[in-house]
This record gives sequence, C-alpha cells and structure tokens, in this order.
Amino acid sequence: MQVKPYKGYVAAPTGQVHFRMLGDGEPLLLLHQSPSSSLMFSRALPILAELGLQAIAIDTPGYGNSDVPAERPSIATYASVVPAVLAAFGLKQAAILGHHTGAAIACEVAVSRPELVRRLVLNGPPLYTEEERQARLARARRGPIPLRPDGSHLLERWQQRLAATPGWTDLAAMHRNVVQGLLAGEYDWYGHLAVFEYEMLPRFLALRVPTLILTNTGDDLYRFAQRAHALRPDFAYVELPGGTHDIVDEQPRAWAEAVARFVLERSDAG
Repeated sequence: MQVKPYKGYVAAPTGQVHFRMLGDGEPLLLLHQSPSSSLMFSRALPILAELGLQAIAIDTPGYGNSDVPAERPSIATYASVVPAVLAAFGLKQAAILGHHTGAAIACEVAVSRPELVRRLVLNGPPLYTEEERQARLARARRGPIPLRPDGSHLLERWQQRLAATPGWTDLAAMHRNVVQGLLAGEYDWYGHLAVFEYEMLPRFLALRVPTLILTNTGDDLYRFAQRAHALRPDFAYVELPGGTHDIVDEQPRAWAEAVARFVLERSDAG
C-alpha cells in the first residue's frame, strides 16, 4: 500500500480532471464540498486505505488542479466526469461519496447512471426546499468577492468562512479551505451556484441504490440530513457528534470508519 497518495489526471468531458488515490481495496470515489478540492480528504485517505478501500478523490472541474469547464457548469456537468474517472481506473462500478456539493453530484450520478454506483454515501446532502433554494440562489448570483488593491478581499474571504463555520477548532483546515477557494479565483462561486440551481429533491426521491446519509450534529447542513432521513427512512443513517462542515479533518478516524462500514457491507441489496 502506498504511504502517500498517487496523483494524476484523467481526460473527461470538461477537460483534465485531477485525482489523488490511495489503497488497493474496494473502490470508493470521493467528491468534495465547494469551494475546496480533493485535499479535503487528505487526513482520511490513509485511514480509508487502511480499512480496505481504494480511495479515489477528485478535484471537481474548476477546483484544485482540474480544468475549468468551457461554460459555467451545472451539477449534471460535474456528474459527467465520473464515468470517465471510473473508466480510467478500469472500474465498471464503485461506491461514491459526496460531501455537500459533492453529495448533489453523487446523487445525480446515482440517478442518471445507477449501474455505475454500487453504494452511495451522501455526506451532508443539500436537500433544500424550493423557498430555501431560491433564497440561496439570490445570494450566490452576486458572484465572487472582487479583488481590491489593498488586499482586503483576502481578509474578507477569511472572515466569511469564519462566520460560516461556528464552533470551528481546526486552524489548518480553515486555512486550507480558504486557500483552495482563492485558488479557484473568479470561478470559486460556480460550485455553490450549481448546487442552488439543482432541484435535488425529486432526484433524491428517485434513488434506487443502497444509500447512507452521513452527517454530524455541528454541520451547517445537519437539518437537511435529518430531512433526508425522514423522507427516506429506508436509507442507512449515521450521525457523528459535534464538528462542523470540516468533519473529515476534525474526526477523520470516526468519519472514515463510518464510511468503510457501509461501503464494505455485503448484502443482496449491495
């Protein structure tokens, strides 16, 4: 087993998609939140590999080291890269995990290409009502924070994430996520806008693959995970105590063990 992730690129409909992979067990594709990159899974990759998974984390198009799509992407655009990634690894099927924005992408893949998805993990699914979705759309359409010659936009980005992460404890995770957003530049808001434009509820209700709803009580999308659980009590459900939307950094062992238990479970349905 590799000590450090193997990194590379895959050709996809949106251009080059960057990935990092660790382990040689049951394949698990990891899709990050916005604005971030596959680096959000850095602390979990070695644990997932240790637990028997081949963890493949990709940078969503426009984030990390992946190419920016030619046109502003939708969730369907993001989902379109998944078949190419799986094919590049010689996989006909894999478990797929998505966190926040990644959960919307994973949901779309599982509905539009269910034959590719052995098991699905929706970590903090953004399951908004129409009213909630429209309210967030109005804010997201304002676009990114503009550059300013005095550099105050850098501090504003930091303060913006502090305000969005009450109870945060991990300074390194805060720093990395702000930096990843800055690296996305003028495209950093594309992921959030795609989520708020995506009508996830009917797609979620249409899911027919074995699914785990994973959340933590301190996540800003915790109430939406509870909503998802109420709507689909047939799905497995796990919640971790405390944390924030940086739960993968804050509780990597507990998070990875919850994921591995579900992904490695064998049943007639799975």
